Order: sequence, then C-alpha cells, then structure tokens
Amino acid sequence: MKTEARIFLVIAMFCFVATVVYAWWAKETVGIVGISLTGGLCLIIGTYFWFISRRLEPRPEDNPDAEISDGAGDLGFFSPGSYWPIGLAAAAALAGISLAFFYPWLIAIAVAIVLAMVAGMVFEYHVGPGHD
Repeated sequence: MKTEARIFLVIAMFCFVATVVYAWWAKETVGIVGISLTGGLCLIIGTYFWFISRRLEPRPEDNPDAEISDGAGDLGFFSPGSYWPIGLAAAAALAGISLAFFYPWLIAIAVAIVLAMVAGMVFEYHVGPGHD
C-alpha cells in the first residue's frame, strides 16, 4: 500500500503546486477551487493508504528487491459469471441521468435500483445456513 500512498501523495502535491501557479497566472476562482479540491481528495486517499500500509504486512509491490515470483498465487476471489455489475452500471447511469435532468421521481427509482444491485452483488454467494 505504500506504493499507492506515494502515488496519491505525489499527485496531491502536484495539484497544490498547480493551484498556486494557476492562481497566479489565470486568476480564475472556479479553476483554483477545482484544482485545490482535487489535491485535497488525493491527499485524503494518500494518507488513508499510508495509515493502512503501516498496519498491513508489506506486499511484493512495496519491496524494491522483490522478484516477479514473489507476487505469484491467488489475489482473491472474483466472480467469473456475475451479471450484477452490468445492472449496477446501468442503474448508476440512470441515477446520473436523473440527477442531470433533476427528475426527483426518477432519482428515487434509480437509488432504489442501485441499492438493489449492490445488495445483489454483496449477497450473490450467500445461500444461508443449512445449504451446501
């Protein structure tokens, strides 16, 4: 996680320097706010990764002397045939369109569909007690 923390912290510092240069050069408030908020969000993510990296054991990506074979093996479980991400993407698109045109009734429907799709993804492999 230290690698990711460094990446986000470098991007945050770049955004803060770019904010100062942009403020001096363009003197346009919306761009200044946008770039500085981007730097702030990258700073939040970078510090989160930095704190998490102190609690976790180092990964091969964090070791400069690591070999490719050190990262071999399973990385986790990824569902090979799940259709829930497609439904979630469609529901998120519907939510974005309903927010863009600000249709409150469609926003409510889209939020309900997004929650249903997220619940489907989370509980996709949960069959309950007593089922094998």
